[in-house]
Amino acid sequence: MPRNRPDLSHETALGARVCGVDEAGRGPLAGPVSAAAVILNPADIPDGLNDSKTLTAARREALFDQIHARAQVSLAWASVEEIDRLNIRAASLLAMRRAVEGLSPTPDAALIDGNACPEGLPCRGVTLVKGDALSLSVAAASIIAKVARDRVMTALASEFPGYGWEVNAGYPTAAHRAALLDLGVTPHHRRSFRPVHNILLSAIK
Repeated sequence: MPRNRPDLSHETALGARVCGVDEAGRGPLAGPVSAAAVILNPADIPDGLNDSKTLTAARREALFDQIHARAQVSLAWASVEEIDRLNIRAASLLAMRRAVEGLSPTPDAALIDGNACPEGLPCRGVTLVKGDALSLSVAAASIIAKVARDRVMTALASEFPGYGWEVNAGYPTAAHRAALLDLGVTPHHRRSFRPVHNILLSAIK
């Protein structure tokens, strides 16, 4: 059977102005975590909008521009320093809250991808597990967060060549791990993550 596509049924059930919220970059060893909040216009949904993980990079790029042109979008970040200080889960929730806070006027409700709701949201928060596959608003947020973060990592790759960030976006690929051993830890690596922490620890011994 064909895979179901996301729709607006969860948004409709909540009524009023509802944003979808998703993050990108929980797993990488380097770089910030991004989050986006998106309020779609039900009468002007970009064609082919879907969970970012199901789309090619080229399709995500095209939809990134279309979503910005046709919806209300807020993009926010949590830095490497915040990730190391708070932990990645808390930093991701912080970035999500910042994304919702960036929408004006404030939405009436936020559909949050996953099973954890950020504290201190300026509106009602509703969690939705696998939300990027179920909700068009969350799918749109997943695209914005993913493309924005990939662009940041590509830019950082030109400053710190050799780690392959332009292709691995900071994720712990074999090539990235090998580069960490050969080239060392950069200011953009997450020191609280075990592979990075272990390298720093071995350098002290």
